[in-house]
Amino acid sequence: MCNRTYQDIIAHLNLTSKKDLSMTRPAKNAAEPTEVELAVLLYAILEVKEKEQEFVSYVWVDLLWVDNHIQWIPGDFCGIQEMCLPTGLVWKPDLTIEEMTEKDKATQSPYFCITYLGKILLREDMVLITTCKMQVYKFPFDFQRCNLSFKSVIHDVRKIMFVPYGDSNSTTQWSQEKIRTQSDWLFINITLNAKTVHNFEINQSMIVYTITMKRRSVLYIVNFILPILMFLGLDLSSFLISERGGEKLSFKVTVLLAVTVMQLILNEILPSSSDRIPLIAIYCIGIFGLMMLSLLETILVMFLMEKDSASQDNEEDKDQGLSCDASSGDTSSELMQVAKEGRSSRLTEESLDSLKEEMKSLSLSLSSKKKQEQTGYWTRMAKKLNNIFFLCYVITTGLFLSFMFYSWAEEENEKPMYSAYF
Repeated sequence: MCNRTYQDIIAHLNLTSKKDLSMTRPAKNAAEPTEVELAVLLYAILEVKEKEQEFVSYVWVDLLWVDNHIQWIPGDFCGIQEMCLPTGLVWKPDLTIEEMTEKDKATQSPYFCITYLGKILLREDMVLITTCKMQVYKFPFDFQRCNLSFKSVIHDVRKIMFVPYGDSNSTTQWSQEKIRTQSDWLFINITLNAKTVHNFEINQSMIVYTITMKRRSVLYIVNFILPILMFLGLDLSSFLISERGGEKLSFKVTVLLAVTVMQLILNEILPSSSDRIPLIAIYCIGIFGLMMLSLLETILVMFLMEKDSASQDNEEDKDQGLSCDASSGDTSSELMQVAKEGRSSRLTEESLDSLKEEMKSLSLSLSSKKKQEQTGYWTRMAKKLNNIFFLCYVITTGLFLSFMFYSWAEEENEKPMYSAYF
């Protein structure tokens, strides 16, 4: 009966007394680099901070390398082929992430697994807060690509060579199966690229994992894009309100202020260091500009109609004075003419009253015809201007919205590499 234990293997390898195993890089000679296989699994997308341009993720990192100094024959130890040991007993690579801005908050793994061939597997789970340059031109229909660049802290490529475990396809499939939460995002794929970079006068081995994700835009459509579109619809419907009162003007000002509030909310979301003006900002500014033109047109129409109303009031006052003067003057001249011709004796009091009424009626008729020709000019001009502006407003609005939706739907020049996975 075999009675070998793990302690026997530790005693055989003399791990507790060989302190140099944890201090020096495992290699047959100093000229050979230690190859470290690296595998990364995206377990969760915790947060994407557009304003701070930070990417918060939870990843699993597997490191696999060979240490020829800690091998044994399984047959001598009851067939034991692997065991787990504290991480401080042997050397491990000094791994760092170039984009990391804060120290990893996850608890470090206290153990690693070792096989009889000397293969060491170290698995770490990390909560990473890394920098990521956000491309928000097509917000909220945008794709984001954030890099995680793994390299050694101090060792150059002649000492440590990082080799990716698997390829982009297998890494993406593995992450899609294990991912638990994605926040407001939809994970698309992971691409990896192994390369050598020049840092601080030395060449270092680096593996760059690029995480591609797509924003879930439904909530932004419902809570932002549609309300602004509805405000624009309210502005269009305001053309049905009469300009006679001040209700139309106050209504348009209220809708314009509502769009201004939406712009302030947008300013709190988008970063200020974007390369191009985001389409969502152009969308807000464009609708704000259209509504501003509509407000100015309403002010102009109300000014013209008020000008016509004031002119009409002046004409009425003037016509009343002229009518009184004309009627008194005509009556006096008629009486003088009747007196001169010697017919005063034949005219009765009724004939004089009848003649006076006829002259007054003729004077009022002439003044009324003249007033109808002169008054109402600015009102007619205001109505024509309002109809023409409404037609141009509708056409311009349709063209602008078509341009915006086409720009959002247009594919980017750099297409995301995810077609192979769907």
